[in-house]
Amino acid sequence: MLYLVARLVLRPLFHLTLRMRVTGRENVPATGAFILASNHLSFIDSMVIPLSAPRRVYYLAKAEYFTTPGVGGWLTRTLFTALGAMPVQRQTSRAAQEALDTALAVLRRGEGFGIYPEGTRSRDGRLARGKTGVAWLALTADCPVVPVAVAGTDRVQPVDTRWPRPHKVAVTFGEPLTFPEQRGMAGNGRARRVVTDRIMEAIAELSGQEKAGWGGPPGAGR
Repeated sequence: MLYLVARLVLRPLFHLTLRMRVTGRENVPATGAFILASNHLSFIDSMVIPLSAPRRVYYLAKAEYFTTPGVGGWLTRTLFTALGAMPVQRQTSRAAQEALDTALAVLRRGEGFGIYPEGTRSRDGRLARGKTGVAWLALTADCPVVPVAVAGTDRVQPVDTRWPRPHKVAVTFGEPLTFPEQRGMAGNGRARRVVTDRIMEAIAELSGQEKAGWGGPPGAGR
């Protein structure tokens, strides 16, 4: 119910204040599990993308967003909860795998999950090389990945600023990607790297961003 109310109230509000232009909604699968893999420019991306998607999509958000005191903390917590954000602890040694396991549970329910393969917001507007957790998810859940590009959100709420400001925003959903040649190879580092690079190339094509740090051997990192 909270999700439906949030979409009814926030979606027109965001479209009005941010002059949002959304294209490619038809590329999001109508049924079954799917992953939205996006570039990451601003804190507000995790609100803009769920409000633009035709189906509910869940995101992981650091636990501090759900425990911050005061009016601002209450507002953030309410918005994130309404839009499907799930708190995750980032300080533990198993945090990365626990986050992936949480995401996998969402996908196995046949729902949508959003992820930022870069792992963090871009501070210079360039697109970093993706971490291969997105590939592990896609291959383990055997579901399509929809590449997504956001533009303008870094102008709405630049890194290290507290309050958003009006600015035009664009969200583009690309054609779904599947990986039949790597099916069943989630445990193979080289296969994860190939899949991740293909996803990142699709995001780069949609966003037009300059690439940063895309060197390194296949299969490196997670």
